[in-house]
Amino acid sequence: MSESRLSLPADSPVLPLARAIEAAGGRILVVGGWVRDALRGVASHDFDLEVFGLGEAAVDTALAGFGFTPRVGRQFPVWRRVRDGLDLAFPRAAADTYQRARPESLDAAFRGASRHRDLRVNAIGWDPLTERLLDPWDGLLDLQEKRLRAVDPETFPADPVRLLRVARLQAVLEAEVDDELASLCRGIALDAVPVERLAGELRRMLLDVPRPSQAFGWLAEIGRLEVFPPLARLAGVPQDPVWHPEGDVLVHTLMVLDRARAIAEELAGEAREVLLLAALCHDLGKPETTTREGARVRSLAHEQASAARAGDWLAGLRFAERVVHAVAVLVSHHLSPSQFVAQGAGAKAYRRLARKLAAAGLSLVDLERLARADHLGRTTEAALAGRYEAGDKFLAAAAAAEVREAPRADVVSAKALIERGVTPGPELGRRLRRCREIEDETGWREPERILARCLAEP
Repeated sequence: MSESRLSLPADSPVLPLARAIEAAGGRILVVGGWVRDALRGVASHDFDLEVFGLGEAAVDTALAGFGFTPRVGRQFPVWRRVRDGLDLAFPRAAADTYQRARPESLDAAFRGASRHRDLRVNAIGWDPLTERLLDPWDGLLDLQEKRLRAVDPETFPADPVRLLRVARLQAVLEAEVDDELASLCRGIALDAVPVERLAGELRRMLLDVPRPSQAFGWLAEIGRLEVFPPLARLAGVPQDPVWHPEGDVLVHTLMVLDRARAIAEELAGEAREVLLLAALCHDLGKPETTTREGARVRSLAHEQASAARAGDWLAGLRFAERVVHAVAVLVSHHLSPSQFVAQGAGAKAYRRLARKLAAAGLSLVDLERLARADHLGRTTEAALAGRYEAGDKFLAAAAAAEVREAPRADVVSAKALIERGVTPGPELGRRLRRCREIEDETGWREPERILARCLAEP
């Protein structure tokens, strides 16, 4: 881990921008996550830049022609070039400090400004003109020793969301959180944080962490999992040891989440997010449905209760409506792959299920991914061996029913029914649904054959 590992992509606009700022009498530093990740040899596409030595009007002039949006924010002005992931801002320090700073006083100015950053590993600056690191808080040493410490205990609580950022970064970096920082995190209240920011951090804990269980597990370890109340309620909820020898519902959920994260490597965009949210939420209904019957522990109909809890929670966090709906649908059917195989379900059942999922933008393949994560996220012999035979059989049966990736297109159209004398309106809708049922039940693909049977019925 050394300075020599830091280099900009050949097409990066950062160096030309740095030269323009220098020509105007200022200086920019690259700060935060890009520097931290570059020192680890990890590529990052987002740049946080801090500008010193210029006022707002001078920065406006220097940025002309670079494609930045007009500055936003009064207390902390920011200029953005979204297509390249560039954010340029003043440091969070007194205005006269950053406006007076000159190249010869840059180290002192950066030290004062970086005191307001969260973690020492995030308080390293890099000068793109001189390719020099500025590390006033020994952040490089913390990276090398895999340790997280606050820059300043007094400024750390300024942004309560830093609690969740620590949870995420300790998992990403596989770092130890020092006692002082853990104590600070225990005392942070998130009551006043907008739910959109909580949702954003939750999303990053799922998508950016190779093993999300480490992030949520750390929150539980310091007694702060109540930040996400539905998850906190899973702790201590028992499960049948025959099916779940790994432990309680929280233990199982975090194991499922890690399995889903590995499966999600082949996915992108919203599909990835939906799978991981569904894995996190798939058993949220168990606290209210779990009962003991002698030596047995049962959670009858927990999938429907879980879908309802997931929908309420994610909607409250203001996730996109289509995402909330897709997660709820997956959760409500997450037992179906195993049940279909155990019960010997026929093609009709697969076709009907495919239509239900398609209405939420999902497929039987999406459902099997969640069911596979659920099955493998435990310590049974089959799970430890990585086997989910029911999932394999489910996908094979879905393929045989010709609905593995999507439901089959309707054979009979509304036009065909109208041409046979069916009046547009409720009756037409009823007949269309019946034609679809006949098609799913029989597998027929001949319109006249389906029409004949449908119209022969009352």
